[in-house]
Amino acid sequence: MKEECVGDFVELKGKVYPCTVSLTMDLVGGKWKAVILYHLKDGSKRYSELRKEIPSITEMTLSLQLKQLEKDGLVSRKVYGQKPPIKVVYSLTDFGKSFAPVLEAITAWGNKVVAEKGEFVTNRV
Repeated sequence: MKEECVGDFVELKGKVYPCTVSLTMDLVGGKWKAVILYHLKDGSKRYSELRKEIPSITEMTLSLQLKQLEKDGLVSRKVYGQKPPIKVVYSLTDFGKSFAPVLEAITAWGNKVVAEKGEFVTNRV
């Protein structure tokens, strides 16, 4: 029997999942979480830098996803200064960095799919 299926369920921080794949997808699944993690994997970034690098994400969605990633321990938020304008920097935690090999595999697979079945587009109007 596979290790992730030894018990009937798995639990993390009081939340119960049917399997480890479900747990993983809860932490990093959806349209934007992995994209945000990808943009943070090479170093810390300010909110405005993330917005520029991911122009199709709305401000509200970016904010909500960063809060969720922080709550789940994948991203850390560091605030510099005590009064406006303050500087807020986001970075991967050690836990978040442990996901980097998965991000690299997803990127490689996506590049392969595009090379075989699609095309890279530089300007989209």
